[in-house]
Amino acid sequence: MLAAVPSATIFRPSVVFGPEDQFTNRFAAMARMFPVLPLIGGETKMQPVYVGDVATAIADAVDGKAKPGATYELGGPEVLTMREIIEAILEITDRERLLIPLSFGLARFNAAFLQFAPGALKLTPDQVTLLERDNVVSEAAKAAGLTLEGLGIQADSLEAIAPQYLWRFRPQGQFQRMSV
Repeated sequence: MLAAVPSATIFRPSVVFGPEDQFTNRFAAMARMFPVLPLIGGETKMQPVYVGDVATAIADAVDGKAKPGATYELGGPEVLTMREIIEAILEITDRERLLIPLSFGLARFNAAFLQFAPGALKLTPDQVTLLERDNVVSEAAKAAGLTLEGLGIQADSLEAIAPQYLWRFRPQGQFQRMSV
């Protein structure tokens, strides 16, 4: 991209979450339907980033606040494992589910068939490949200020934002009292 347009600004977000995402909503929907959830890449580290923070970064770039020709790595305020993310979704939705770890080999085999499945069951080979590597902001990006913080954006956490839209997956919905 930069070879074609040297002044372009590139954004590389970690896994993006928000009200209509295909990440947190997918796991919440699966937890509503199934007593057991597959766990692929349970120890893979991610830095979930709120879609609103990504949008703010892009708007700032359009307003000239980002460095031309730079690649920004966008991540939320915390690094979590895939297991921790799913456990947070289960806590937010007040669901207790057994997490069954799947090897990447078995996940790839399943993805060959599930890539054609509808809705929450869909799993593509590319998704499995992405789960094989950590997806976090690099130390080099932090040092160069090529992050949300470098743009002056205070990132929102998964646990602060997801309850605002995942309530619909709770057993009694929006008005269910949650323990503190």
